[in-house]
Amino acid sequence: MREYKVVVLGSGGVGKSALTVQFVTGTFIEKYDPTIEDFYRKEIEVDASPSVLEILDTAGTEQFASMRDLYIKNGQGFILVYSLVNQQSFQDIRPMRDQIIRVKRYEKVPVILVGNKVDLESEREVSSNEGRALAEEWGCPFMETSAKTTEEQIHHSSSQQVPRQSSFFLWISYLNFFVMLITVA
Repeated sequence: MREYKVVVLGSGGVGKSALTVQFVTGTFIEKYDPTIEDFYRKEIEVDASPSVLEILDTAGTEQFASMRDLYIKNGQGFILVYSLVNQQSFQDIRPMRDQIIRVKRYEKVPVILVGNKVDLESEREVSSNEGRALAEEWGCPFMETSAKTTEEQIHHSSSQQVPRQSSFFLWISYLNFFVMLITVA
């Protein structure tokens, strides 16, 4: 069975663990418990063949930033997560992508940009346009989601938004696309 290694990166408290657990188990973690490093495995189908997605959920605090090079070195694709209710978390994403490019020595590393906590719309600090512009600059897929309510909007480069109902199926389709990018890279 083919394995794909995906690394989830972002600042502390943006919901990396909540998104990962929601994808893997279909449940939302209510309590915030800062992660140092957690591995998850999920069986998926890629080109009608069973595969395993190995997801590394990383620490978001600067205390563990030195470990990031090792995570990046071993990763094949990256999910960069920021909180829609925290502008600083959005600003922190760019240096993380720069670090990925530096460590991988390759500009076209597969990345998905994810704005989390869309359920907290009244507290929003990062607009959809900001996320979309960054994703277009990087040439990567972009979505806004909520690990809590499983609402999401997938953003296409045409600036058209298509609301989705099921987080699980959206993540599967995104990750299947993502795995295809990893395979090509």
